Amino acid sequence: MTAPGARRRLTVRTRVSLIFAIVLATVLGGTGVFVDLRVRAEMNHAIDQSLRSRAGLVVALVREADSGLRQAGRTTLNNRARGFAQVLDARGATFDFSPEAGRQPVLTPAEVAGVRTTGEFSTRTAVAGLPGDVRLLAIPVRAQGQNLVVVVGSTLAEREAALTSLRTLLIIGGLGALVLSALAGYLAVAGALRPIELMRQRAEAITAAEPGSRLPVPPTDDEVARLGGTLNSMLDRLEGALRHERTFVMDASHELRSPLAILKTELELALRGPQSTEALEQTIRSASQETDRLTQLAEDLLTIARGEQGQLVVTKSPLDTGELLEGLRDRFASRALDAGRSIVVSDSVRVTVSADRARLEQALANLIENALRYGEGEITLWTHVTDASVELHVSDRGRGFDPRFLPDAFRRFSRHESGRSTEGTGLGLAIVVTIASAHHGSAHAANRDDGADVWLALPAGQEAA
Repeated sequence: MTAPGARRRLTVRTRVSLIFAIVLATVLGGTGVFVDLRVRAEMNHAIDQSLRSRAGLVVALVREADSGLRQAGRTTLNNRARGFAQVLDARGATFDFSPEAGRQPVLTPAEVAGVRTTGEFSTRTAVAGLPGDVRLLAIPVRAQGQNLVVVVGSTLAEREAALTSLRTLLIIGGLGALVLSALAGYLAVAGALRPIELMRQRAEAITAAEPGSRLPVPPTDDEVARLGGTLNSMLDRLEGALRHERTFVMDASHELRSPLAILKTELELALRGPQSTEALEQTIRSASQETDRLTQLAEDLLTIARGEQGQLVVTKSPLDTGELLEGLRDRFASRALDAGRSIVVSDSVRVTVSADRARLEQALANLIENALRYGEGEITLWTHVTDASVELHVSDRGRGFDPRFLPDAFRRFSRHESGRSTEGTGLGLAIVVTIASAHHGSAHAANRDDGADVWLALPAGQEAA
């Protein structure tokens, strides 16, 4: 298995524990090396200090005693644990020696000649009669009428034994600390991930058939709790979107059911038996009207769906609001005349906006349709400019909206039983807000003293004409 594959197979707690163990092992290893080197240096310093002290004592004996080192057995120099001593003449021959050192010189004539006034330290791998490595100190001295060199030495066996014991303790203690720390880290990570595992299990059990279920959030103010809160907020949004889509499907099914039922009835009547040409023509005309209604409903639903997905295409170009409103007035003039009403354009403000002409005409046409169907009196088309937006208004002199219906006026399939919308599909104002949003604007509705007012607000930045 490759290294990336192995990493994928390891759990988060295992990976974290391994990383923790590797870092801790590195720290413990570095600390052990540092302690070993430090203790070694301290012991070497202590040995050197002991050799200097012993050398001073031997120098005093050489200068003052006539019996020599071999006969000083009852002095502290004759303790084997303290090492040995030799006195060499200028030619490197043994002038005097302690019983432990023997007669064989521990320094060569060249080394004797190179001894400086301050003394020379050196380490020998073996000296006759002493085990292991030996630390030496040579000091020149003038005694008994000649130049001599005092050499004292001490075995390093005790130092090595102490360092070996120290390394053993460091290894045993370090391994124990490493194992305990890795285990503690693993348990700590497992405890920290436990709330996440509970959230995962709950998330796996959540289905669309059981709305309202949420992830368990631990009673802490840490990253895990914030993650759980964020995921629950996401579930709230998803549940709202699901509820929204279910409502949309139910409303669309309800709206489609009526024209389809009428169309089916008309066709069944046409198939029941011979009919007059006039009756058959009337049946076909009614079926055609229902087909047109179905086609328009499908187009409206497609427009709203594209707008909610951000896929409603708008092609912006400079557009004079006065010209736009005048064109809509002329387009609906005959219908208004047939209804005994009129449409006027207030030309107090004319603005050039950057917008999609066809889409704006579609939105404003829906507003005029509503005003003709549910309003009364004269319909006024007018423009209002603020610091933040350019507003295109459609006002009438009717009863206005039911105040309880206003908050939901632009919702899909929204029709209040006692308000202005008791017929139609309830998509007209929804299309208006969809087109306004596609232009980065908004749609609004309000009741005035003399009727209803509905308008689109487009972002400002246009020049007034």
